[in-house]
Amino acid sequence: MPELTLYEALAGLFTSAFVSATLFPGASEAVLLALISSWPESSWLAVGVASIANTLGSMTSYLIGRFFPRKVSNRAIEWLERWGVWSLLFAWLPLVGDALPLAAGWLRIPWAKSAFFILVGKSARYVALALGFTQFF
Repeated sequence: MPELTLYEALAGLFTSAFVSATLFPGASEAVLLALISSWPESSWLAVGVASIANTLGSMTSYLIGRFFPRKVSNRAIEWLERWGVWSLLFAWLPLVGDALPLAAGWLRIPWAKSAFFILVGKSARYVALALGFTQFF
């Protein structure tokens, strides 16, 4: 079996990070660390790809939330109603994090503001993960 190229690995990371941000399970963190382990000189590129793909996956959930009927209610919506767009910094969290962009779409929070806060939160997580990994391994 031929070895992956950096670009193929980045495409796999993009796919994994995108899917991981939706309601489907994924393991983008493991894929990111494997890529950094194989291509340490491309760590920042990998973090950028993972951050953008993960944000795009969350924005897909945001778009889906725009189509839900207004009768829906859950914990993510309560968080957003209480804390506003700042809650989207935590869209990376397991379980509730996947629902936050969906709720943001449902509440009609402006898409650009939502995308910005989601990107900041997700990027911070990937940067922390990459820095921790490179410091200890």
